[in-house]
Amino acid sequence: MIQDLKKQLQYIKTNSEIKVIKSKIYNDNLIIFVALCDIVNFLQFLKNDNQLSFKTLLDVFGVDMLEKQETRFEVIYNLLSYKLNNRISIKVELDENQEVPTVKEVFASAPWYEREVFDMYGIKFSGNNDMRRILTDYEFKGHPLRKDFPLTGYEEVRYDEKQQKVVYEPVKLMQEFREFDFEMPWQGIIKNKNN
Repeated sequence: MIQDLKKQLQYIKTNSEIKVIKSKIYNDNLIIFVALCDIVNFLQFLKNDNQLSFKTLLDVFGVDMLEKQETRFEVIYNLLSYKLNNRISIKVELDENQEVPTVKEVFASAPWYEREVFDMYGIKFSGNNDMRRILTDYEFKGHPLRKDFPLTGYEEVRYDEKQQKVVYEPVKLMQEFREFDFEMPWQGIIKNKNN
């Protein structure tokens, strides 16, 4: 067993046919960047290698790197090895018009995570035939976790009793005009003691 993270990284670089673009160890977590086209094969290697045995996909999530790096998004795969009692993060970078290959052939739970990333960020996964919304309503417009999504959204949602359904309406940001009475009604105007 390879417990040391530096030795794990060296083992991965030596034994994997996939090129590691960059890597780092941060807070006792090994983070590895691979090319978008290599993600399926790389995850297959991590899962099936007897020394590593990263057999559990914990999570897949996206990050919007708007104006922080050349590529717009990152997709991150968090894996767990019970054998090593260790986690690893695998990252791929992509632009808005690129699609990530699905990893459903490697991990059966991946389509649900991929749907969540699609719903929140608009990142599409080629090969995943079920790219429906999973957290927002099917008619929802936009992707809430993108950094260019307006804070108030485009539409507001409410339940209409007459129509017996949820209705979407354009956002109306209104504040009623208010009259402020700065006097304290329970004390009245405080009079000057000298008068």
